[in-house]
Amino acid sequence: MEIPLKGNINSISLVKILVQLNRNGKTGTLNLSTPSFTKTIYLNAGDVIFASSNYADDRLGEMLLKAGTITVEQYDKSVEILTSTGKRQGAILVELGCLTPKELFRGLKYQVNEIIQSMFMLEDAEYEFREGDIPSQEVISLKMSMGNLIYAGVNKIVNWTRIRNVMPDTGSVLKLSEDPLSLFQEIELSSQDKKILSLIDGKKTIKEIIDSSWMGSFEALKILYVLWSIGMIEEAAGQKETLDAEETAALEEILRPLSEEEETMLAKINSLYFSLGNLTMHELLEVDETSDSEKVKKNYYRLAKEYHPDRHLTFTGPDTKKKLTTIFDAITKAYSTLRDETLRTEYFQSLVAPKAESAPQESVRAEDQFKKGIAEFKTGNFWGAIDHFKWAIKLNPEQTGYLSYLSLAYSKVPGKLKEAEEALHQAIKLEPFNADLHANLGLIYMKAGLKKRAHTSFQKALKIDPHHDKARKGLEQTKA
Repeated sequence: MEIPLKGNINSISLVKILVQLNRNGKTGTLNLSTPSFTKTIYLNAGDVIFASSNYADDRLGEMLLKAGTITVEQYDKSVEILTSTGKRQGAILVELGCLTPKELFRGLKYQVNEIIQSMFMLEDAEYEFREGDIPSQEVISLKMSMGNLIYAGVNKIVNWTRIRNVMPDTGSVLKLSEDPLSLFQEIELSSQDKKILSLIDGKKTIKEIIDSSWMGSFEALKILYVLWSIGMIEEAAGQKETLDAEETAALEEILRPLSEEEETMLAKINSLYFSLGNLTMHELLEVDETSDSEKVKKNYYRLAKEYHPDRHLTFTGPDTKKKLTTIFDAITKAYSTLRDETLRTEYFQSLVAPKAESAPQESVRAEDQFKKGIAEFKTGNFWGAIDHFKWAIKLNPEQTGYLSYLSLAYSKVPGKLKEAEEALHQAIKLEPFNADLHANLGLIYMKAGLKKRAHTSFQKALKIDPHHDKARKGLEQTKA
C-alpha cells in the first residue's frame, strides 16, 4: 500500500514512511512537526544523509556543550560570531581552535543520529515529505544505513502500551518476512535478537515465543516489536507445521555464525587493533633498519590489502569497521614515513637518540612508559603500573588509551575508585563520543555501588554505539 506523503504519525508510523522512501529511492526532505518544533531528515536516492532540528537542545553547540567537548565561554563566543556573521557554528568552533575538523565531523554525526532517534519517540506529529533537490549549501552529507537508523531508533521505545497497540494479538503466529530486502538489511542484530529470531518458525504464537525465550515478557516482546518494525518478521496467515525450504535457508543465513576463516580474521583484527599503541612504525610494517624501500613497499601492500575496510564487508558492525579504518590509517602513516630513505634513516636514529633531543621524542618516551605499565599490570603490580601510566600521560596527555589503563589500574587498588573515575572523566573530555570510555566509567560506578550513575553512563555509551555489548550488559544489571 502506497503511503501518503503527508499526514500524522499516530496513524502511519515513522518506520513505514522511511522504509517506503528508502525503497522508492526518493530524494528530498521529511519534516516532522509539533507545536513546539520541527525536525527534518534529508534523503538522497533513499539514503539518509543529514538531519536538522529547530529544537534548542538539538543544536550542535548545545550537544557539544553537554558532552563537555567545548566550554561555556567557547560556546558563548561561537554564538556571538554566529549572530554577527551567519556562519555555521561548527565552522566557527574550528576556526576558534575549539575543535579539530575530525572532532567536528564526529560531533555532527552524533548530532544527526540523536535527532533521528529522538523522532522515533514522537507519538503525535504531523509529517510531510517534500520531493526535490536538497540545498547543498545547507547539508553535510553523512550517508548512513537506513536499517541501522531504524533499528537504533525503535530500540529506544520503551512504552509498553505503544508496543502492544502496534503488535498483533499474543495469540497470533509470526513468520519470517518473504521480502529479501527486509530480511537482509544492513543491521547488526544482538545475540538476544538472534535468539528470539531463531524461535520464529511459522507455527509458534507470540505468547509461545515469549515463553520459550527465557527472558522477561517485556524484554522479549520489545525485541519482537523491533524485528516487526524493521520488517524482518510478519504475521502468518495461519499455522504451519514446518518452515519451507526458502524460509529455512533465509533463517540459516541470518543466524549463520562466522566461518572459521572469518573468526580467524576477526581475531587478527582485534589483536592488531589493541596492539597499535604498543607497536612502533617498523614493528607494524614488520621491517627493520636493514630493510630497503622495496621491502617496506611490499609489506605495506600486503598489510593494506589484508586490512582494507572494503575487503571485509561481511563484518557489518560499526565497531569492526572503526577498528579496520584505524589499522589501515596507522599502516599508511607508517609507510609514508618508512618508504622515504631519508625519513626512514631519521626515524631509526630517533629511536636511539637522547630522549630529550626533540619534542616528537616525547611520544616515544610516553609509549615506553606505557609498555612498562602494561608489563607491571600483567604481573599484578598495580601501583607500579600506575606510576608508569602517569608518566606516559605526563609525556602525552592527549592519549586516551593511557588514561583508560590508568583508570583500570586504579580500580584494582582498594580505596582508589575515585582516582579511577577522575582518569576516565579526563579521557571522556578528550573523546566525548567514545562509547568504550563511557561503558568503562559505568563499570567503575558499579564497583563503587553507585547504580544510578552506572546506569546513566551505560545509557550514554549506548547512545553513541547502540550495539556496545559491555554497555548493554551493564544496563541490564543496573535496571531498577
